[in-house]
Amino acid sequence: MMKVKKNKKLLAILLTTVMSLAALTGCGESPVESETGSESQVSATAEAPAATESASQEEVTINFWHHYSAQSAENETLMNVLIPEFEKENPGIKVNAVSHEWADLHQKILISAQSNTLPDVARLDSAWVPEFEKMGILTALDEEMSDFNDVSGGLLESAMSTAKVDGHFYGLALNTNTKILFYNVQAFKDAGIEAPKTMDEFVDAAKKLAGTNANGQQVWGYDEPALAGWNLCPFIWSMGGSITNEEETKASGYINSPETVKAIETLAELYQAGAITGWNAGDIPMTDGFGTGRYMMLLEGPWKVAEMQGSYPDFEYATTEMPAGDAGSISVLGGEDIAMFNSANKDAAWKFMKFMTSEFAEEEMAKCGQIPVNKEALESDTVKAADYAPFLEAIKTAKSRPTVACWSEMDSELSVAVTDVMNGKKTAQEAMDKLAERFDELLVE
Repeated sequence: MMKVKKNKKLLAILLTTVMSLAALTGCGESPVESETGSESQVSATAEAPAATESASQEEVTINFWHHYSAQSAENETLMNVLIPEFEKENPGIKVNAVSHEWADLHQKILISAQSNTLPDVARLDSAWVPEFEKMGILTALDEEMSDFNDVSGGLLESAMSTAKVDGHFYGLALNTNTKILFYNVQAFKDAGIEAPKTMDEFVDAAKKLAGTNANGQQVWGYDEPALAGWNLCPFIWSMGGSITNEEETKASGYINSPETVKAIETLAELYQAGAITGWNAGDIPMTDGFGTGRYMMLLEGPWKVAEMQGSYPDFEYATTEMPAGDAGSISVLGGEDIAMFNSANKDAAWKFMKFMTSEFAEEEMAKCGQIPVNKEALESDTVKAADYAPFLEAIKTAKSRPTVACWSEMDSELSVAVTDVMNGKKTAQEAMDKLAERFDELLVE
């Protein structure tokens, strides 16, 4: 029976979730048809039940929950290429794949953990791994799988860091991404400036490109859609700051360091100067603002390429790396991990996880726009010719957000604190000092 660690705070959250989402039910395994042989023609009636029982024992169905959109190319590839190939290579193992919306999957797992109806395997946002590890529902792969080192050694080390919690690995990196700078080519030409390579150049460009256009509309040099860690970390890290110490046990002296405070101050000054916006209710959506010339720069991921092709195919833009600060050019690492739950059929689940991170599967998903983490797949012609090729260099230096169970709460409080700075309610130092105290409390809970 699955054992869930006792944690009053997590249990309170789970109970609230269960009450509010009681209509959701666990996803049971699909019925498995038994395959019986015809070797014995004698006493067929007596032998048939034994044959059926033997066959059902040999065949296993594993449940795989994911958040590939049901109508996406990724889901088509999963259902029509990858699962059929896996089942062909592994006779006796069937895969029941279930698509959920991103937020729904997170809630579904929380509820299923309480009713012991978890799937065998799931594709998780990398930020969820520490949370689920603290609940005690994930399998420590490096402890239980004898060939873990061989498998993980074929995957990008930076991406694998997202699955490591307290010295152990609770998943395999499945795909990765990061953010680089998109900029309006014509606007930069008209302003007589080059794409910013340094943070100082970025600040100057954002200010110079802001103002009003020929139609009298306000335009901004840079758009940032939120003020959470995903949005702020590239600026904090590139300017030499950090969220916590390397051990991720302490925030005081890090989230409120001079370097981190300077990064927040820099963004706040740009906002107060009318050079950046995007996180306020009523602001122009990012893609529309960029495609119509209202936002001149974005820091975004590879999905933005497809969005621009679909919505503004004639718009001329280019990309460059995250502008470098005192610590260099350091973007934020995103992506998903594939993880196994403690209640899983572990042998079958592990085979599926290895297959999904294999060169074949990773290259097939690369054709759909997913950036692979398999080192051999990264060397393929498919990847080298892909629209996301400019992101591959940035991934080498990108960093993961803190892999701690309390990160979701830390992230939310970071956003609130920085919003106060943007709106002039607190200085950056005041807000970060207060945040450091709160982060320290969360990190020891």
